[in-house]
Amino acid sequence: MLINNIISLLNTSLRMAAPLILAALGGVFSERSGVINIALEGIMLISAFMAMVGSYLTGNPWIGVLAAVFFGGLVAAVHAFVSIHLKANQVVSGTAINIFAAGVTSFMLRVMFESAGQSPSVTKVKDWTLPIINDIPILGDILGKHTPFVYISLILVVFSYWLLFKTPFGLRVRSVGEHPAAADSVGINVYKIRYIAVIMSGLFAGLAGASLSIGLLDLFVENMTSGRGFIALAAMIFGKWTPQGALLAALLFGFADALQMLAQTMGLSFIPRQFLLMAPYILTILALAGVIGSANPPAADGESYEKE
Repeated sequence: MLINNIISLLNTSLRMAAPLILAALGGVFSERSGVINIALEGIMLISAFMAMVGSYLTGNPWIGVLAAVFFGGLVAAVHAFVSIHLKANQVVSGTAINIFAAGVTSFMLRVMFESAGQSPSVTKVKDWTLPIINDIPILGDILGKHTPFVYISLILVVFSYWLLFKTPFGLRVRSVGEHPAAADSVGINVYKIRYIAVIMSGLFAGLAGASLSIGLLDLFVENMTSGRGFIALAAMIFGKWTPQGALLAALLFGFADALQMLAQTMGLSFIPRQFLLMAPYILTILALAGVIGSANPPAADGESYEKE
């Protein structure tokens, strides 16, 4: 019984961590270039809605995934334009997008389906089974069968590390985030790199949103992100703005989420349900408060750049 619970806990942890990993990777790219993107929450919410709409209209969930990624990139492009071109306060821009996302998805849900709260059930992305790993005892139960977003998120961690730390493009992103004037002096287009990095963050957050509405579930629920975009930002900070660090932090937050779900399933009545639901968010606060470990952001993070 104990072994089964542990296996279930680890399996659920991966599922719950996948959206956080994807969004946190998006945050890494954006902030490594020097642009704060707290709009991840809103981008995830809009993308989750568009993923559901895409699947609803076509019956093909992968069309929904493409719609989520497209609109994630589109919303991120708006944030990039306001933050980079207009040089507006990046936190205010991100906050505005988050507020807009909550309102527009709620409004569109009522307009399209004439109902509040949630959409009709749609076709979700089917789980993938890894042939060899699935046959291995215990390991197969943990890793052998998952929503594709779990495997995609793990692959993208490796890809993101390679792109950021092993390629000329990654060097440009990091240099723009640390010292944009110096990067500009050697011919790097600061604005172009920042636009690319912020839009990339939207693409990642779009995948994260799709993983919620047509990966974990088969419908859109009003405000279904429930702060996951902010938890992803905490994972990015806790992970010290690196893909591998964001992965480990997201797994920790996913574990906390899975733990409260398992505790409720087991009926641990001596622990109030509200405290169990609070666990992931308490862990987020501790991480941001620096209790778990301090971290220094890129030197130019959040600073607008004016070309001389």
